[in-house]
Amino acid sequence: MTVLKPTDNELLSGILAGDEEAFAALYRRRQGGIYRFALQMSGSTALSEDVTQEVFMILMRDDFNYDASRGPLQAFLIGIARNLIRQRLGREQFYVSMDDEQEGGSVSDRLYADDCPLEELSRGETIESIRKAVLSLPARYREVVVLCELQELSYADAAGILQCAIGTVRSRLHRARGMLIEKLRPQTTIEPAPDRVKQARCFA
Repeated sequence: MTVLKPTDNELLSGILAGDEEAFAALYRRRQGGIYRFALQMSGSTALSEDVTQEVFMILMRDDFNYDASRGPLQAFLIGIARNLIRQRLGREQFYVSMDDEQEGGSVSDRLYADDCPLEELSRGETIESIRKAVLSLPARYREVVVLCELQELSYADAAGILQCAIGTVRSRLHRARGMLIEKLRPQTTIEPAPDRVKQARCFA
């Protein structure tokens, strides 16, 4: 007999009722995605850890206000993380140099899916170059790359987080891909490193 796992919303209801086990279960389920989002947006492991912890502390507040009709809890939590990052780094100050970071993995393979023109370009790029290119994008373009390509959220969920139209998400993503190609193009003569590209689906 298959045991059904509680949904995010059911766990949230338990958390709001003071159930510590529900909090632990939701934390185990969602903390990884929130941490990766923060790291992909900021490049800082320390900040990402702080943001992840703060997101879950917010769940415990009496004024926590989540409307399930407006989208999944996962997207709502990432939206909270986005706001916290903006507060910490400033609206247009997202870039953090990776030179001093000791941790981090590779960029998502999904950034180079079959329908994406970055696939060929990525064959001649190191993961470090790709990571820095993503981090150097202006915030509004980096956000759509991280949300739609790395976090694999739908355009609708990304639009909900960014509080913009789905068409805006699509156009920003198209523009972001073009910007990444331009940033990486001068280095296309570097020897391919396919194994490094396929190491993981995220920075963390």
